[in-house]
Amino acid sequence: MKRATPFLAAGAAVILALTGCAAGGGGNDGPVELTLWTGFTGGDRAAYEGLIEEFNRTHDDIQVTMEVQPWDTIAQKLPSAWATGQGPDLATPNFDPNVLSDYLETNSLLELDAVGEGDTKINADQLAPAAIDAFTVDDKLFAVPANIATLQLYYNKALFAEGGVTAPPATVDDFRQVASDLTGDGVYGLSVADHETIQMWPVLQWLDGADVVDDDGCSVLDSPESVQSLTTWAGLVKDGVAPVGLTGAESDALFSAGQAAMQLNGPWAAAGYTDAGIDLGVAPVPTGSAGDVTLASTVPLAASAKTDHPAEAQEFLAWWTGQDAQRQFALESGFPPVRTDLADDEELAANEVVAAFAAALPSARLWLPGVTGATQVDSEVYVTLIGEITRGADVKQATSEASDKIDAITGCGS
Repeated sequence: MKRATPFLAAGAAVILALTGCAAGGGGNDGPVELTLWTGFTGGDRAAYEGLIEEFNRTHDDIQVTMEVQPWDTIAQKLPSAWATGQGPDLATPNFDPNVLSDYLETNSLLELDAVGEGDTKINADQLAPAAIDAFTVDDKLFAVPANIATLQLYYNKALFAEGGVTAPPATVDDFRQVASDLTGDGVYGLSVADHETIQMWPVLQWLDGADVVDDDGCSVLDSPESVQSLTTWAGLVKDGVAPVGLTGAESDALFSAGQAAMQLNGPWAAAGYTDAGIDLGVAPVPTGSAGDVTLASTVPLAASAKTDHPAEAQEFLAWWTGQDAQRQFALESGFPPVRTDLADDEELAANEVVAAFAAALPSARLWLPGVTGATQVDSEVYVTLIGEITRGADVKQATSEASDKIDAITGCGS
């Protein structure tokens, strides 16, 4: 495999002091104690806590304490902690898998060598290939997927009925038309966030056969296809069909309040919308000009290179990605399992939300995989670009300037 730059506790947790070696306690007289930092603070938090609870119940020799804290807190604390041999044994470093490259530069990640068949081995061949490829560098695996998700089309059945729309849109042209038709009386036809969220705008471009970078990491934002696509979608925002400048949380709140007819989102949102009383429908992202496509996200779960318990840490990773744990997690969270060998599981197939998001995996793409400086391209260029063009900036000029910035970051042409 060629080198690819990597990139989505029950009860009170005790904050691990940033002193000493990256390790839990434990010894000859008790179980090995591992610490895990995660940023799973949302509505799916209970499903992750349920996994920790089940692992600890079934493993007398290893016990895991999970500390849940905001992603930005982990981003501030973890790099220096792991680089200096402190901090937790295990962590989800960021919801953006591209940041793993930063930890590799400081030799902070444990190479996962307990790969193979068996309950205590990481069955990499049965895990989502896109995630494994993203977490593999020079044929060495450095993380497993803590989860994997796709974006699908949420729609409000009540608003559809009021607007005389009998079914979710099937094509990208229908998508835009239905969004326009259902806009009015305090309701947006479509709610799409553009910052502080998993990216949604690339899906809109992909539906039109456009893209952001090519296979060499060179920007294609200023290509005719991309300019046309962004002009069309930004025009809908300027026409009031979709709101401008929403964070992910704001977009979710708008849909929860019944003020948006459609939204692109992941499985983590389904339970909250149902609890909010939304007559919820989940449909595939409409088919684009080049076929079916949506975005996949995955959160890396990795171990510190300096953990005192590498074998036990990898046994935990093997269990987390095993069949039983992934079946439990899918049923409790609505996420598809990270494994590819559960497609025929009857219980999972009977769960409408799990089945819907799992069905999108074959057409799902990761965001900027293998692109040099992907995190910088996303946060400093692409997010800024969408903010500018949805507020009236000239698309052709803005994409030209953004392309120059992307090529400078990725080193394209140098």
